[in-house]
Amino acid sequence: MNGGSRPTVSVIIPVTERFDDVRELYFRYRDALRESGLDFEITYVLDGRYPDVLEALKGLLRDGERLRAVTLSRPFGEATAIMVGFNHSSGDLILTLPAYEQIEPSGIPRLLEGLREQDLVAARRWPRIDSRFNQFQAAGFHFLLNRITGLHFHDMGCGARAFKRRVLEEITLYGDQHRFFPVLAFHQGFRVSEIDVPQSPRDAHQRLYGFGVYLRRLLDMLSVFFLTKFTKKPLRFFGLLGSGVFALGAVLIVYLVVQRLVGDVPLSDRPLLLLASLLVVLGIQIFAIGLVGEIIIFSHAKDIKDYTIDEIIG
Repeated sequence: MNGGSRPTVSVIIPVTERFDDVRELYFRYRDALRESGLDFEITYVLDGRYPDVLEALKGLLRDGERLRAVTLSRPFGEATAIMVGFNHSSGDLILTLPAYEQIEPSGIPRLLEGLREQDLVAARRWPRIDSRFNQFQAAGFHFLLNRITGLHFHDMGCGARAFKRRVLEEITLYGDQHRFFPVLAFHQGFRVSEIDVPQSPRDAHQRLYGFGVYLRRLLDMLSVFFLTKFTKKPLRFFGLLGSGVFALGAVLIVYLVVQRLVGDVPLSDRPLLLLASLLVVLGIQIFAIGLVGEIIIFSHAKDIKDYTIDEIIG
């Protein structure tokens, strides 16, 4: 780490509920970063109070290691921790690394090398050495994600990613969006790719999550789908949905009216009439929401930047 001039690489290590031996992993990361030949700085962001981790980091500082530790007052999520680390960094290249054994540090120079051609490089743990169950979960997750986004990623669960500073200057992460950072970056117009890095043997344990976790991941994917497809065109989403609901209600009303005229079936005491009327009104309301959103987008269009300039010559 360069002690004087501005570093080339800023390393952000968010510490959440899962973390491994701090000292051991720090030295492994540090040695791999030195092999890259680039000046670097390391910032740990503790998402809440982790006294054991903080004490280990203080011990490293006492031993003469150059690093920075930022502790948040309470847990805000990994995306927020990454943004905090970014705001306390100065390098032109940013590298996020997990606080636990997930990849072999020997793959770090390869990630940084990939930034010669790309704006963001995501690590793909390959070959996978963990259980078949883990691989099945990952395959199902990415099948849905790739179908929803139209992209082709393999390992959004890996926390090792290298990207240029301007990427995070254009994109603000919040909630659980850190998992979909490459998708958001690609949507913004940046060049994104995956690079194979060896998976750590300590990452091979079987992972089984509760039903709520799987449900949240599905909702996160739907959120990303809306953000990447309809943020600038809300009327396309709400208009299509509202038109469908309105059409269904209208068809039911026509059906009831035809029954009344042709079959002499009374309309009174027909629950279907009430349902059809509600669908018509609901369809109009959903369409109106999209129209209001379109008006808001139009009135703020001059403040919205949905493109990225790659290069200006001359």
